[in-house]
Amino acid sequence: MKLFIYRLFYFSYGIHRKLIRRVSVSGVLILLLAIASAVTGSSNESMNYQVVTFLLSIITIAIVYSLFFRYRFSANRYLPRFATAGVKLNYKIVIHNKSDKIQQGLKLFENWADPRPNFQDFLATSTTVKIRQRSLNQAFGYDRWLWLIARQQCGVALPIKLPALAPHSKTEIIGEIIPTHRGMMRLTGMTVARPDPFGLFNACKTIFLPQSLLILPKLYQLPPIQLPGVKKHQSGGVALASSVGDSEEFRSLRDYRPGDPLRKIHWKSWAKVGKPIVKEEQDEFFVRHALILDTFQSVNYSEILESAISIAASLACEVQTQESLLDLMFVGHEAYCFTFGRGLSHTDKMLEILASVVACQDKSFDSIIPVVLEKLSLLSGCICIFLCWDEDRKRLVNYLKTMGIHTLVLVVTNQAGELDNSDLASMNDQLATFHVLTLGNIQEELMHL
Repeated sequence: MKLFIYRLFYFSYGIHRKLIRRVSVSGVLILLLAIASAVTGSSNESMNYQVVTFLLSIITIAIVYSLFFRYRFSANRYLPRFATAGVKLNYKIVIHNKSDKIQQGLKLFENWADPRPNFQDFLATSTTVKIRQRSLNQAFGYDRWLWLIARQQCGVALPIKLPALAPHSKTEIIGEIIPTHRGMMRLTGMTVARPDPFGLFNACKTIFLPQSLLILPKLYQLPPIQLPGVKKHQSGGVALASSVGDSEEFRSLRDYRPGDPLRKIHWKSWAKVGKPIVKEEQDEFFVRHALILDTFQSVNYSEILESAISIAASLACEVQTQESLLDLMFVGHEAYCFTFGRGLSHTDKMLEILASVVACQDKSFDSIIPVVLEKLSLLSGCICIFLCWDEDRKRLVNYLKTMGIHTLVLVVTNQAGELDNSDLASMNDQLATFHVLTLGNIQEELMHL
């Protein structure tokens, strides 16, 4: 039964994609009216016969007119590297009319890669959209289908009314895309549509122009956040902080002394001055924080996970990493730790990583512990973003406290009162601060951090 419903959705959406730009709403209404008149009336009744004949004549003329659209177009689309979910994106399009005639009354549509989910994703996504009351759409999974389509497409683009296109000329226009979800937005081309004189059917010409755009997570406004913590010795300096190499921070050049290792010789300086010169280096002390993102849940997608990722992205932008390091830790297909700050990498790179985070369904929360322990001795503070509150997460926070790590804990929940606030309040002390963030009120509650 579920497979039959999926196939019904799949093929009906395919037909919808093909017809939506060729047939206008007026065309559909007139066609339905003609069919209704033909079915309900008798051909012997003159008035009904005239109505059916008139409507069918209009439809026939519109279809035939749409077949004579032989003009050639090309276009270039200029997209930025990134866009942000929820923030309208304006971009430049240059369209080239290659015909000998002026073209007027045209519309331009963006073509998306096929956003239809596979059957496994359709089954796995059981609770992706909040439904206020049970309905037939919810029972058959149509709400999930629409949500997955929007999630795969990552945004919507409004049709563009083209100005008059002069023959053999290029015209610059501004397109508009509204990103709705994080992820990779894939465009396959554009369609130039010309309506018939009655406005019923569109003649279409497709321009093949594949391009992709990474949609970054939605960002929340945050108050200035000063994370507690003291500077700690970072063995090997910034180079080792990025887990690449084992060199220390460069300080100066000096003459060679007996006992200096050969790896510290600066060969270019030796070649210039004609005597051995070595690099003098020192270890560094600076502040380093961890950002632990909880991705452990039983479903592919959830509004809680999307909100947690947006909170992590907002904190990554707010926390000043120019004079400190920030370690992003999460588990997807495997455990990851990415280090940012002090010239190692920019915030844009962290947002790019967060845009691709997926839920972890096949591992337990304990799988993130080794990543935390590896960096624990270097950390000054920690931010934990949890999808729930249980003994495993409580045990991690308690361990961080015993190690003297200042910790900010943010727990995202569906409804106020769903968590035991007394348990969280009892853990508030000088080393740990807890905040519960409720879906629908996250922006307001973040401003009280």
